Amino acid sequence: MHTTDATVPDVKATAPIQRKLAERGLKPAEHYLDSGYPSADLITKALKQGIRMITPVLLDHSAQAKAAEGFDKNAFTINWKTRQVRCPAGRLSSHWNPVTQHGTDAIVITFSVLTCRGCPFRQQCTTSKIGRRMLTLRPKELHENLARARTEQKTETWKNKYALRAGVEGTINQALDITGIRRAPLPRPTESPPPARLLRHRTQRDPARRPLGHRPTRPHSPQQQARTAQLPALRLSELGSRVPPLRQCSTRIDMGKEQVAKRWPLSEGEEYG
Repeated sequence: MHTTDATVPDVKATAPIQRKLAERGLKPAEHYLDSGYPSADLITKALKQGIRMITPVLLDHSAQAKAAEGFDKNAFTINWKTRQVRCPAGRLSSHWNPVTQHGTDAIVITFSVLTCRGCPFRQQCTTSKIGRRMLTLRPKELHENLARARTEQKTETWKNKYALRAGVEGTINQALDITGIRRAPLPRPTESPPPARLLRHRTQRDPARRPLGHRPTRPHSPQQQARTAQLPALRLSELGSRVPPLRQCSTRIDMGKEQVAKRWPLSEGEEYG
């Protein structure tokens, strides 16, 4: 089990999970994941380690691909040796620029305005005001691995294989219902997150008596059912006349005397009404 802070995206957990599995001698030949975990870099790195990631990857997000009209990246032929791209009309790109975008290597392909201006397919190819097509590619190995994954996930063979993961989501949901972990109190900044062994214990503890969909509840006493906020931490009796206006107190119910005095300081000779 791999636990992280809630703010950590799934894609950041992929490499640590695979590393820990390998350290324990459990490196999988096929690793089944949902769409939040893969990237072109991770797929390529896993393949070099002998791990094939069975996971849906994000599709081409270009305007042409989203609209399912015109020419997306698959319609272009890439010549990695000559560093040129041929468009569906048979015309060649004019610029091949290696760049770094968001900390990752990429290649920006640009077609000349003069090349695109008189093309009969321009409306199907680009909506750029300049009137030319541009493509952003990943380096060769990453691009080819990502393109292969996108092609494979459309086949029935891949879909039948990925269907094996369907039971995992149900297991996760049952674990959440049994443990109530999504509603677990957050640790203070100085505390460590709950260890994985505690989460496993809570999950495995008498699961047969807790059917799927069961959410543990506590008995409610009459006092709990009719309870109202008492502002216990404020200790109004100790503050005396330095109690801030009620409309300001209502913003937080857990402030102590020092926090209140610091947030609403009084000028000399001034008193709260």
